[in-house]
Amino acid sequence: MLVTVTSRRRLPGVRAADVRRDATRLLDILDLDAELSVVLVDDAEIHRLNAKYRRVDEPTDVLAFALREGDGGALHPDVLGDVVISVDTAARQAVARNASIADEVRHLLTHGVLHLLGYDHERSPIEARRMFRKQRDLIRRLTP
Repeated sequence: MLVTVTSRRRLPGVRAADVRRDATRLLDILDLDAELSVVLVDDAEIHRLNAKYRRVDEPTDVLAFALREGDGGALHPDVLGDVVISVDTAARQAVARNASIADEVRHLLTHGVLHLLGYDHERSPIEARRMFRKQRDLIRRLTP
């Protein structure tokens, strides 16, 4: 299992080492021996990515780029993909939820990893309930 965390946007309360620890624990809980990349960015960068890859011209909180999907997805089944988190958006959402920014980043990390595994809350109400139930369980198990 290899987890890489790149911090392109630093913010008090968000430590790459903590994100790496949470991601490693998350993969362990999911019984996945896989490579995962997590990138912490600002709103401007995630806005560009969201516009380019999803054709949505606004920032978002988290994007997931699965490497197990599409043509060539089976070539490297040990590579899960990339999760990109906007720490700017995470900070705003943490305030709105009355949570710490570390908790919000953990929440977004979990959400992104579930997308990498094929969960999609936008597919249907049933799939949304399934994904959010799994997400709540994982966050409960991850929270120190």
